[in-house]
Amino acid sequence: MICWVVERALAARNVDRAIVATDDQRIMDAVRSAGFEGVLTSPQHRSGTDRIAEVAASLDDADIIVNVQGDEPLISPETIEQAVARLTAEMSGDTGREKDEVGIVTTWEVMESVADVVNPDVVKIVVDENERAVYFSRSPVPYPRDAVRAHGSLDAALAQDPSLLSKFRKHTGLYVYRRDILLEFTKWPQSELERTESLEQLRALEHGVAINAIKASTASIGVDTAEDLKRVRKIVEEEACSLEYKL
Repeated sequence: MICWVVERALAARNVDRAIVATDDQRIMDAVRSAGFEGVLTSPQHRSGTDRIAEVAASLDDADIIVNVQGDEPLISPETIEQAVARLTAEMSGDTGREKDEVGIVTTWEVMESVADVVNPDVVKIVVDENERAVYFSRSPVPYPRDAVRAHGSLDAALAQDPSLLSKFRKHTGLYVYRRDILLEFTKWPQSELERTESLEQLRALEHGVAINAIKASTASIGVDTAEDLKRVRKIVEEEACSLEYKL
């Protein structure tokens, strides 16, 4: 799966290099045997962002660092390209906003099912009208209070009013950082919100970093459970069969 993620990252036209950062020798062996680049990092890191930062510290020639989480095997190269392009535009001032205002760009997808809304493994993101991330949570946010009151529960509200599903956005495991912001991130202690939700991006929000959140080009599936893995394997097998048929 991790090698599949590397291939997706390298397929993005504005990504120059892909490095797997891990503290697990088994992952390192798998990556290197497949011909990809990897770095064995400290096992003491509190989050994936901290681990990425260890590698980024040695990349003096890079202004932008992309973090594609290893549990996103179906992430689209086009989604990566768009996120990198957005941060590049933000850094150059081509968006009409103040230059260097945004430190991180991430992506979101439409919520596909009621089950995803209530699943704590599916991270929800709240985005304002300027495409800025307001909050990330494992809980259903924004909470449709009036609809829940009318129907008795969140599950009932979602079942009886399918339009509510469009109010929720699923966060994709992709971050594009300004390198200086990423390295600064590692100097900050874990925040209370980060520990509570187990979401490292909240540390950045609590320290005032502006996070731009744009819509992903296609849907993906983060592999957090054995059931997720089964779904991804089925999709990959179907794609392979389709490609073989077309050939």
